Amino acid sequence: MPKILITGASGFLGWNLCQLARAEWEVYGTYYQQSIEIPNVNIDRLDLTSLDLLKAEIDRIAPDAIIHTAAASKPNFCQQYPELSYQINVSASQLLAKICADAKIPFVFTSTDLVFDGTKPPYLETDPVSPINIYGEQKVAAECDILTTYDRATVCRMPLMFGMAPPTATSFIQPWIKALYSQQKLGLFIDEFRTPVSARTAAQGLLMMLQSSTSGIINLGGKERISRYDFGKLLAEVFEFDLALVSPIYQQDLVMAAPRAADVSLDSTKAISLGYGLPPLRQELELIKQMTTHLVTTNMHD
Repeated sequence: MPKILITGASGFLGWNLCQLARAEWEVYGTYYQQSIEIPNVNIDRLDLTSLDLLKAEIDRIAPDAIIHTAAASKPNFCQQYPELSYQINVSASQLLAKICADAKIPFVFTSTDLVFDGTKPPYLETDPVSPINIYGEQKVAAECDILTTYDRATVCRMPLMFGMAPPTATSFIQPWIKALYSQQKLGLFIDEFRTPVSARTAAQGLLMMLQSSTSGIINLGGKERISRYDFGKLLAEVFEFDLALVSPIYQQDLVMAAPRAADVSLDSTKAISLGYGLPPLRQELELIKQMTTHLVTTNMHD
């Protein structure tokens, strides 16, 4: 099988991507802080800020393709540590693009819907970027550097993602499920809108882009524009939690290090036309509920 290198294998998206990719690829995954084991995946520790070591590791593996999911992806962290997060989000990404350009192999980079300011949704790939926090600015810089370095690279703008998570990472729904299971009140933004997808769906989209002839920028958002509050209500309904536990709050009522955009919904018509499948959010949540129940039952009998 051909070799694929997936950076950020211990992260939420990278872990889900490894699960799918191993069916058709010999998968090599990297992590930095959180050690992880994934069956049938070769895992190595790698510091993305050490560019010499990064290049040596890729030379050793000699992959046939790279998907770069590793990032300092928490906006508040980037706002507080801009120099360190720049090395991870921009410098390492540009080097990976150069390595792929020199080797003439496919390179897929995961960017974000937070390259927009949230004032003119839904956003197409061709809309001008307008980030309002440092994380968004760094992803814009990475996009520009990558596409300047390698014209065959694919930049995938990712939406808010949810789904099953490894022990080393989480999506936004895991704390919600834990809170609701414990009968705790959950205050969610009623005035922040996204086009979320499950990590499994997103991973399928990334692998599809890898094997297509598409290059440049493409959106991998979902079909449904939804607030965090309405998503929380849907999750509570599917998981059969008490709906009264989910209450609306407003962005302006919370002070955060990084500014947040109100609506960075993506228009993913281009990806859908290429075969990007987007099941309804309810269906995605029902599948996660089934998988969660199965895991709990299995653990009880171990």
